[in-house]
Amino acid sequence: MAVSRKSTCLFPTFAQYLTDGFIRTDVSHDDDPTPAPLKRRKTTTNHEIDLCPLYGRTPGQTRALRLSSEAPGRKGRLKSQFINDEEYAPFFYLPDLSGIDPAFQATATQEGLDIPLGLDIRADGDKVTPEQFAKVFAFGGDRANATPFVSMLNTLFLREHNRVAGELETRNPTWDDERVFQTARNVLIPMFIKIVVEEYINHITPAPFRLRADPSIAWKADWNRPNWITAEFSLLYRWHSLIPDRVDWPTGPIDMLHFPRDNRPLLEVGLAAAFVAAAAQPAGELGALNTNAFLLMLEEKAVDQARLNRIATYNAYRSQFDMVPAKQFSDISSNPKIQALLQSIYTTPDAVEFYPGLFAEDRVKNSPLPALLLRMVAVDAFSQALTNPLMSQNVYSREDTFTAWGRTQIDETSTLEDILRRNVPKPPADTPLRMTRADWRFG
Repeated sequence: MAVSRKSTCLFPTFAQYLTDGFIRTDVSHDDDPTPAPLKRRKTTTNHEIDLCPLYGRTPGQTRALRLSSEAPGRKGRLKSQFINDEEYAPFFYLPDLSGIDPAFQATATQEGLDIPLGLDIRADGDKVTPEQFAKVFAFGGDRANATPFVSMLNTLFLREHNRVAGELETRNPTWDDERVFQTARNVLIPMFIKIVVEEYINHITPAPFRLRADPSIAWKADWNRPNWITAEFSLLYRWHSLIPDRVDWPTGPIDMLHFPRDNRPLLEVGLAAAFVAAAAQPAGELGALNTNAFLLMLEEKAVDQARLNRIATYNAYRSQFDMVPAKQFSDISSNPKIQALLQSIYTTPDAVEFYPGLFAEDRVKNSPLPALLLRMVAVDAFSQALTNPLMSQNVYSREDTFTAWGRTQIDETSTLEDILRRNVPKPPADTPLRMTRADWRFG
């Protein structure tokens, strides 16, 4: 597998965590006998960047995840447990694996958490073991247990929420549990959006300057309207080729086939060591002919989804985004193998489908993404990130939305590393923990 010259594994990990928050499909009816290419499923997205993998996608799920205590030192917290002196979410299943913990199970009187996806079978085709089931976390998102890297991110934000809630309670001792919790969540969501722009988008962009998450640019913009996650946006975020063949874990290499749906590696080494591993390892290179074999079936499903939704051609989207349509296959890719493959399937560039065309393109210099994909992600990043209601003028500008201290926490946070160093017992010394490789240079 070709590796990225710019990106570490923190980049695809964050991309997966981010998009799993607003690109969601209900797969609860997979016993539907309709042939897969014709099967329509409803979305469960709320179309916002709102940290729902942490907080749940509905008020009922949020209630299930909250500690909901008025006891001093416990107000506003999310439920958690301590393992090896580190804070993690509670486990989703009972210790004897006889069922879901009643606190998280749907009943006639309470809404439960969504069942974590993929726990019936591992990526290599074998069934998930009881030992893996026992370590599934009770998270707000059904995909947040996808890999130890994704669980790592949700664990990070769980700790940060409880840290912020603790400080808010100390500074405002007369507040009740509800106000502490809601204010802490108000702080965490803009903090997360800042990281989306100031670390994630800055990693993607080839620009020689850094972008800032200034919500005021959206306040009077003609594109500032409620979000709507489209089928195209769901498709363009299928970045399977970023996934490496193996993970160089602190305890030894783990084949990617065995990495999904198993939180034991995270619990074994702790949050800081997991972050070091993600930031030390190069991601795969995004593009055609570089996808791990066990993920190819997902690529096929993406093509099927595009056809089912009658997505326009690749050239139609180039035109829509003010790019010159490809006249010959060399306009799409400089790789002769990719050119030949496209020609054998499509005959002419005008026939190239949206999804294959996106990933067949050459990557833009100084960016991990190809040109059309980069443009579409950049447009959506600002029109959908900065329009969150918490970033609106009459909410973001009010001190009581965050408190003065909470606003300082938002302003002082730009990277995942900023949050990590506040929430691990022994922060790694002099080790860059970034989405961008330490040896990458602009040029």
